[in-house]
Formats: sequence, structure tokens, C-alpha cells
Amino acid sequence: MDGFAGAIGVSASDGKMSPVVHIYRTPADNPHYVAHALRVAASSGFIQSLGKGIRERSTSFDRATFKDMLLPRPPRREQDAIVEFLDRETARIDTLIEEQELLIELLRERRQALVETLTYGGVSSTAHRETREEWLPSVPKPWQVIQLGFVAETLAGWAFPSDGFSTSSDDTRLLRGVNVKPGSTDWTETVFWDAVGSPVPEDFSLHEGDLVFGMDRPFIGSGVRVASITSEDVPALLLQRVLRIRAGERLDPDYLRYVVMTRAFLSYLEPLFTGVSVPHASEWQVRKFVMPLPPLCEQKAICAQLDEQTTKIGQLIGEADLFIAFARERRAALITAAVTGQIDVLDTQPVAVG
Repeated sequence: MDGFAGAIGVSASDGKMSPVVHIYRTPADNPHYVAHALRVAASSGFIQSLGKGIRERSTSFDRATFKDMLLPRPPRREQDAIVEFLDRETARIDTLIEEQELLIELLRERRQALVETLTYGGVSSTAHRETREEWLPSVPKPWQVIQLGFVAETLAGWAFPSDGFSTSSDDTRLLRGVNVKPGSTDWTETVFWDAVGSPVPEDFSLHEGDLVFGMDRPFIGSGVRVASITSEDVPALLLQRVLRIRAGERLDPDYLRYVVMTRAFLSYLEPLFTGVSVPHASEWQVRKFVMPLPPLCEQKAICAQLDEQTTKIGQLIGEADLFIAFARERRAALITAAVTGQIDVLDTQPVAVG
């Protein structure tokens, strides 16, 4: 029984289980009702309070402790009614969640298509020419095609020793791989460095407008782990396994960010990844990426159009995410109310989600 993670279910078939899983049979009760009741107990923290320790994020229970746990136990007829009610109502909520998840997927595909089209095609129709690189789409004839390292400076982060990390917010934040998400930085998990007592070269100080690229597992489901440094991110120091990319005079930093977000960048790097379990990109590989280089004024026009359209799509994705979060909360509250008797399931009407 993995109570910490709430891994509770009703087996749909016969078979053997791992020794870390407890099996309970409830001949007099509806097993699906019991599973719902256990999930409510887990979500409230009650199950965790009975555990005997935490190992590998799991709370350990012996059979006697779990067997003696008190749960609400209405008559079997009412248990069956609760299960039927929850099956019906949670199915409706799950369908709405699935629809919103599909919408998010479609919106992300739409956003990616816009990035691909405008980054490599520009804002106006013009004749294109093929490129030598198989990963690079055709580009407008007037555009240059050039290695990233010729138009941008790159720097891999400093090897800060972990035993020198600080938790004091008076020190300087360290930007680690965990802080780089697709399109933004995330300081939820933050460590600091005493830059006064243990100074590091100034080159590793991040500036507003820098791009940072997570070199370990650089591509995840929601996109490329690249973000622009904003005024809210500095001061910060660059940690190893994160690459800073600083656009030169011929390159707009936002255009560079969009280029690195494209499938062409993934198609170029993917065959070069080193490491078996964790794909890793090197600074040299990033510098050798061949990219289009429109005139600077056209780069800015492309970015302006992409910023406007992707912002609107991002807002729609945010609204869908909020709906999903609300629906999941409503689902959990509905199960709790039914299991604890707050809803008379013997005489109920369909429950509204929003």
C-alpha cells in the first residue's frame, strides 16, 4: 500500500502482486466504495499519519495498522448507490477534462505551426530556396543561412560545488537546469551562492535579454527548455549544464529564441545527443547549428507578429488549464462529499461542473 502517493485501486483480474502492495478483500462491502473512501483518507493526510516512516517518497504500513483503520461504512445498498453516483458524475467531469486537454494540445500545435511558418518563411510571401542541411526548411532567397556561433556568444555555466550552495535569499540565485522551463524560468526550487565570500568570474552573471538553454534533457513534452532572462530573473549566476546564448548585433534575441524553439533545432540535435538515460547537448553542438538570418528589421517584424499571436494562444491555454484544475478539485470534492454522507445519493440530480 503506497499511501503517500495514494496508489489505491480495485483489481480487474486475478494474478500475483509485488510484496510492497497490500491486498484487501471486502466481501461484505462494495470494493469500489472502499477504494473511494481510502482515496479520501489519503487526500486528507489521514493515511499518511498512520505510516511508520518515509522511504523513497512512500509511507510504509503493516497489515494490522491498515486493517484497523476506521472508515465510514454505510449499508451495502448505499455503498452501491454512492459508487453508481460517482461513476456517473466523475465520468462527466473526466470527459470535460479530456476535452480541455485535447484543446490544449491543439492550441500548442497551432502555436508551434505559427513559430515554424513565420520563423522560416517570414511575414510576406517570397520565393524560397532549399538549404544544404536536411533538418533546415527552405528559406526566403534574400536570407542568409549561418551557424549560430557566428552571430551569438555562448557560455556553459560555472561548476559551482554543491556543498557551497546557500539557502539565504541575501545571496545570489543560481540558475540551474531545473529552473529552465519551455518559454520561461521557474524559481520554485532555488539555491543561492555567496558571491561576496566566494566570487566567480563576471562572465557567469546573467543579463536581461540573455537566452538560457537546459543542456540536459533539452526537449520535453511541452517544448524546448529555452527561456529569456527578464528583469525579475537577475541578479543570477549561471550554473553548469545550462547554456547562456547572447545574441550579437546582427541577431534579435527574440528571433533567436523562436529559432531555438523550432522542430529544426530538435531535428539537428537529436542524432547528436550523448548519454543513454539523459539526453545531453553540448555547447559546441549548439554553436554549430545552422540557422536562417533575415535582415534585422525583418527579424523584428517576425517577432512582433509571433509575440501577438502566441500571447493570445497562451492565454487560451491558461484558461483551459484553470478549467482543468477547477474540474479536478470539483471531482475530488464530489467524491469526498459522497463518501462522507454530505450528499444524499439516493435522491440526486446531475451535478454541474462549472
